Amino acid sequence: MGIGVGLFLLVIGGICAFGIKDSWSAIDLTAIGYICMIVGVIALVIALVLTRQRARTAHTETVEHRDTGSTPPPVV
Repeated sequence: MGIGVGLFLLVIGGICAFGIKDSWSAIDLTAIGYICMIVGVIALVIALVLTRQRARTAHTETVEHRDTGSTPPPVV
């Protein structure tokens, strides 16, 4: 889940929790909205933490060379 998914869930959750005034007996849209908003916040926090970790990571490349002391045969 990235930052975009987190924002999407926050928007959908806000619309369901605060914008829709319809009532069904089997589905509580307010509770679904709050759940979507909580999951959206969690997704945003995870995405930001992972992005920050990637920014601090340094990549180094090590090349090992072993000198055997002998010279290779001449190429003819």
